[in-house]
Amino acid sequence: MSQKPRYMDKHSAQTLREGLAEYYTLNSHVTDPATQPSDFAKILHAHDVGHVIYGCDTGMHDELKILPLFWWTSECTFQTYLKMKNSPAVDVMYEDMVKEKGKFWLYGAVLKVLPGVVIDLIPIWFKTRNWEKRLPFLTFEPLLDQSLLDIRKEFDLLRLMT
Repeated sequence: MSQKPRYMDKHSAQTLREGLAEYYTLNSHVTDPATQPSDFAKILHAHDVGHVIYGCDTGMHDELKILPLFWWTSECTFQTYLKMKNSPAVDVMYEDMVKEKGKFWLYGAVLKVLPGVVIDLIPIWFKTRNWEKRLPFLTFEPLLDQSLLDIRKEFDLLRLMT
């Protein structure tokens, strides 16, 4: 991809709906939530919304970074994660990834980017301690027609983005 997606611009005027459309267009390899069981589809869609709101791509670095961002700034809690983690649909996705690329590739890719992720997350953790206003996680629909910039301002996310 030669040009950075518009939704990744921290000052993007796109609506969340437009950013999601761009995300799905540019990332045709991601699992379409509409093809999944409803409970898992809702979690998957919320995860994709997070990519757009936080301005994250689908590379391993941002995939590892997005979960702590959810925990620290949204209504997604460790309890939510444990429910997701124990979902049969999540198991299927993990197994599909391992089958497609192999465990060696998966764990190697994680280990390769982990030091950089930790370095990025340390200042974010300090900034998000005692976070007051939490971004909706599973109930994001009211935000769909708001601009990404307004959402990022409302939930004080601009200071976390580069």
